[in-house]
Amino acid sequence: MAGFVFASAALVLLALGYVLRPLWQTRRSVGLGMVAMLAIATGLTYTLVGTPDALDPVQRSSPTTIGEAVVRLEAELKRDPDQTEGWRLLARAYAVEGRLGDARDALARALKLAPDDPDLLTEAAEARAVAAEGRQFDAAAVAMLRHALAQQPMHQRARWFLGIAQRQAKQPAEAAKTWEPLLALVDGDTATSLRVQIDAARKDAGLPPLPAAPVAAAAPAGTAIKVSVSLDPALAMRLPDDAVVFVIARQPGGAPMPVAVEKLPATQLPQVVTLDDGDSLMPTLKLSQLKRVELTARISASGDATAAPGDFEATPVQVDTARDAAAALMIDRVVE
Repeated sequence: MAGFVFASAALVLLALGYVLRPLWQTRRSVGLGMVAMLAIATGLTYTLVGTPDALDPVQRSSPTTIGEAVVRLEAELKRDPDQTEGWRLLARAYAVEGRLGDARDALARALKLAPDDPDLLTEAAEARAVAAEGRQFDAAAVAMLRHALAQQPMHQRARWFLGIAQRQAKQPAEAAKTWEPLLALVDGDTATSLRVQIDAARKDAGLPPLPAAPVAAAAPAGTAIKVSVSLDPALAMRLPDDAVVFVIARQPGGAPMPVAVEKLPATQLPQVVTLDDGDSLMPTLKLSQLKRVELTARISASGDATAAPGDFEATPVQVDTARDAAAALMIDRVVE
């Protein structure tokens, strides 16, 4: 039954991505809540089919709010607690409501049912850190990450989080050693960003930087701005499925129309993006024609480039468009 609950929820989310598109564009936070609530309701509806409770009109009615859906799912899990994906779904619903401690505890219950699942171990460790004061990975979270890597040594998220935990614990040499194998797995831009983190950890440990990376083919001459984009872990648990990131350059004080834009899946964060004239939207205004630009990054659940309430975004920064220009953006706030 748990497998069907999970599959049903996934199908509902997929369908609602199309059905609720207008709602995503106008009230993103409401849309996210409806998707989570309806996905939970799908599982709840199935659990009632074929049981005497299905004859009860009260039991058969669908939840009308995310809070009611959570209560119903809690009741179902109390009746039948051996549903790994049910606990996982409940944890995500709690996260939507901002109940981070409850999300952590629900994932811990799921982990008791599937203690060797590396994805679940990593998700549970992340939930512990997000719910903790100062977003610290405690000893239990570190143990989860190590166990995940014992099952799948090159699990990228588990390695990334373990390295963060080691940095938090003032173990820079161990963090660098944990992260270094990822360089062979990620793409070029991500590797560039990761090397910066590794070299910083090695410096703190009194170690030399990594040997220089192989030199890539020279890029065409012209303006190119490297933008390092990362996501606040507090928002990671609320990341909508299939969300995309827009990295945007605008003319300071000018028209709202972007001068250059790059789009990528939100799951690829953290990432280093290079904006150049190839990303310009208007043939009459190129990035290289400006001496200074305003940069920002925004996560959109709908995939629409138009900003909407409920989007996640970074605080804009301004940089000169000189050669080798660079900036760092942290997506850490919700658009009201």
